[in-house]
Amino acid sequence: MKVQSKHVLTSEGLQYHLHIKPGDIGKYVFLPGDPFRTDKIATYLDHAELVAHNREHKTWTGYLEGVKVSVCSTGMGCPSTAIAAEELIHAGATTLIRVGTSGRVSQQSMNPEYQGVIITGAVRDEGTTYQYVPEGYPAIADRHVVDCLVKAAGESGYQFAEGISQTKDSFYGELDPDSMPVSGRLKERFEAFRKAGVMATEMECAALFVIADIRGVRAGGIMSYEEMKDCVIKTAVEGMRKIILEDRKK
Repeated sequence: MKVQSKHVLTSEGLQYHLHIKPGDIGKYVFLPGDPFRTDKIATYLDHAELVAHNREHKTWTGYLEGVKVSVCSTGMGCPSTAIAAEELIHAGATTLIRVGTSGRVSQQSMNPEYQGVIITGAVRDEGTTYQYVPEGYPAIADRHVVDCLVKAAGESGYQFAEGISQTKDSFYGELDPDSMPVSGRLKERFEAFRKAGVMATEMECAALFVIADIRGVRAGGIMSYEEMKDCVIKTAVEGMRKIILEDRKK
């Protein structure tokens, strides 16, 4: 059993930020950033009901293949994603799939046929994970989750890149580096990531992958390039369906 973090509860016995308790959610959870995207993802579940909404965290629970599945928004960035992941794990989550948006980085990612990218690992270009593990510890997606997402995309005929993302803290550092006093450093690093074949830039995956690994659960991510596309949500749902069916065989 890997080390678990301390439960921090409200006076009502709920997880402090998500306002949920064991039984409110399924073992399988989708993680969009935007609370409003939870509403859309929930429409792909059977009998979905709103469980809680506190701050940026909005949680629905329904069913997929007869199994309880949930959707919980993380908010933007690694700090709030870390909180959501920790509290979902406290409440019983064992499989977490990030469903979000990202920018393109490398030349390979510029292929207009790609709807988005299935994340295999993340550059820890953020600060949250350094409160968990030392520099050099990798942020890697679970290979079974990645495999199910890749199979789901292929069977649906959608085109997704596969590869590494850059997880960063500053949206405007990427979008407008010239306005930053450290513009030279930002440009140099982004160019290095581009040359190294990084396929996406986003703000949450590194924290999710590191926390999932040290807490002993599974995590993966599928990102839409630029704006959220229905095919990304559909692929995430079908990928989760495959995970559920594979787990049923064990």
